[in-house]
Amino acid sequence: MTMSAGVEAATDAGVSAQAPDGEADLERRFGGLRRLWGEFAYQRMRAARVAVVGLGGVGSWAVEALARSGVAELVLVDLDHVAESNINRQVQALGSTLGMAKAQALRARVADIHPGCRVHAVEEFASSDNWPALLPVAVDAVIDACDQSHAKLALARWALVTGVAYVCCGAAGGKREAQRVEVTDLGEATHDPLLASLRQRLRKALATSGPRCASASARRLDVRCVFSREAVAAPPDATCAPDGGLNCHGYGSTVTVTATFGLVAAGEVMRQLALRATGASQGSC
Repeated sequence: MTMSAGVEAATDAGVSAQAPDGEADLERRFGGLRRLWGEFAYQRMRAARVAVVGLGGVGSWAVEALARSGVAELVLVDLDHVAESNINRQVQALGSTLGMAKAQALRARVADIHPGCRVHAVEEFASSDNWPALLPVAVDAVIDACDQSHAKLALARWALVTGVAYVCCGAAGGKREAQRVEVTDLGEATHDPLLASLRQRLRKALATSGPRCASASARRLDVRCVFSREAVAAPPDATCAPDGGLNCHGYGSTVTVTATFGLVAAGEVMRQLALRATGASQGSC
C-alpha cells in the first residue's frame, strides 16, 4: 500500500520492533489465550495486524488490550499530544509523558508489554481525504475511536467494501455506569448522537451506492459498535459546552467508562478474528 510522504517520515521515526525474547517467553506471556480460544484462533490473533484510530480515553485502552493479547502489528493513528487533562482517563498519559505525541507514548508502552510487536506510529488525524492512504501496511482489523463523524463514515464505508474487521466506538463522555457498555449493530444503537449521525450518513451513502447485501433486518448495517444506553449526565454546572462526540472534555469523563469502551472494542476485534480463524461467519450475506 502506498504511503504519503508525511506518513513515510512519521513511520521512519515511529516504527518499533524489537526481537522477541524467545518463543518460550512469548508463550509464557500470551499462551493463556490459546487455552481460552483454541489453537486456530490463538494463531490468528498472534498474527493479526490491527489499526487503532484515535488514541484518547477509549482508543488508548484498546491498544493496551491488543498489546497484552499478543498481536503481531499495531498501527496507531492520532496527531494529538499528551496533556495533563488526559491523565484521568488515557493509559499513556503520565507525568513523564506530558507533551509527547500520544502515538509515540503508546509505542513505548507497547514495546515494554510485547517486545515482538511491530508498532507504526502515524501522527495524523484520519479523515475522508486520507483514509486509507495513511495506513503504512495492510491491516486485518480497525478500531475506530475517533470523534469526527466524517472520518467515521470514511472508515465504516471502507470496512464494508473491503471486509476488514471493524469496530466503531460511540461516545464515552458524560457516562458514569461502566456496566452498561455493550456491543450491537450500528442500526440498533441508541442514546448516542455520534453514532446516530454516523448511522444517518451511512444509510444515505449505501442508498446511493447500492446495498452491500440483503440483511435479514432492514435495520442492520453490518457495522459492530460499542456504546452505552445510559443517558448522558449533564455537567452539574454550565461551565462547558458538550459537543456530543467522543471528546470527553465537555461532558466530563471517568476512566472506568472510557477504559471499558476500549477494552470491549478490543474484545470484539478478538472475537471477530477468532470467528474468521475457525471458519465461522458473522453478519454474512
